[in-house]
Amino acid sequence: MSQHATSDSFNREPREPREPREPHRPEPGHAAATAPSPGDIKRWRQYLADERAEAAVYRDMAQNRRGEERQILLALAEAEGRHEAHWLQLLGNHAGRPRPASIRSQFLGFLARHFGSVFVLALAQRAESRSPYAADPTATPAMVADEQIHEEVVRGLATRGRNRLAGTFRAAVFGANDGLVSNLSLVMGMAASGVGSSVVLLSGVAGLLAGALSMGAGEFISVRSQRELLAATRPTQITLAAAPSLDIEHNELLLVYLARGMSREAAEHRVAERMGLRDCDCDPSLSLQPDLPEARDEHVAVGTAWSAAASSFCFFASGAIVPILPFVFGMTGVAALVLSAALVGVALLFTGGVVGLLSGTSPASRGLRQLAIGMGAAGVTYLLGLAFGAVVA
Repeated sequence: MSQHATSDSFNREPREPREPREPHRPEPGHAAATAPSPGDIKRWRQYLADERAEAAVYRDMAQNRRGEERQILLALAEAEGRHEAHWLQLLGNHAGRPRPASIRSQFLGFLARHFGSVFVLALAQRAESRSPYAADPTATPAMVADEQIHEEVVRGLATRGRNRLAGTFRAAVFGANDGLVSNLSLVMGMAASGVGSSVVLLSGVAGLLAGALSMGAGEFISVRSQRELLAATRPTQITLAAAPSLDIEHNELLLVYLARGMSREAAEHRVAERMGLRDCDCDPSLSLQPDLPEARDEHVAVGTAWSAAASSFCFFASGAIVPILPFVFGMTGVAALVLSAALVGVALLFTGGVVGLLSGTSPASRGLRQLAIGMGAAGVTYLLGLAFGAVVA
């Protein structure tokens, strides 16, 4: 009875000020009681189109996933469908023909259909973080909260992908940027010193080969050494083999567990288990069992040494070849230098933008940062080349 009375009183008071943030869905009869302005209709129709596009993006990505990730993406699509219903109810007869989604949403949809990679999740994360609902009184509090939670959900999914490619991707990005900046600097410095274009080209090719080999070897050693250091810190199972032969009264098994960071209480409990004085885990919280083998590889984010080395070699070479392309095709003089710098600038913007996308930050700011650093290094080397050429002359 109370529910019916509440509903009737709600419907009989259309002159009460509307509180858009109170209900989970639009108030009944609101669209009829207050005619929306043309601006409202235009904004709501855009929201509707974007919600439909985002739901389609999540469904498309779900097709390339299995298990838990697939269920999470489908649940996100279902939530976007609830938001779509909100705007449809507000629009009523003004919904009209489906409106195209924003360029950003269309681009996301294209990537999701054709790639479905971590890049799409990173873009989706940024899209969720820029939801306009928090500043729009016609969006319910639940929708605002949904968008905030969606950002964290997508962030979690994107993090899984970032962890899977972190090591190799790090080597690839560093290799490409090093190739671009170092070889551009080499070419600029040699050209500024006054040597011929053929010497500049040979210097660039030598810089490409030397740098690529050095990067590949260095990355292999770096990653292999890091993995060996991490593996050296993993506890062994020696306590399992040695425990039966230890003197119960005088042994250093307690010191092993204290050195691993256990509290004294936990360490004494573990010693009693290892010595056979306890045949069960009376308090499982004290049984950390750090000496049992791990079921998964803890070094995924580090990457493998061979993949990191190959990525560094290939990407350094791909970056280092860009500055010498004008000289390869016969250009000389200032024109070749200007074109070389322009090509490297575009490449730096691209690599910086990719890093920005994967890190969930602004691609433009990261790209401009890469450009400023690269061009700054090349400019300094050019000035040094001028000075060296003047001294030699």
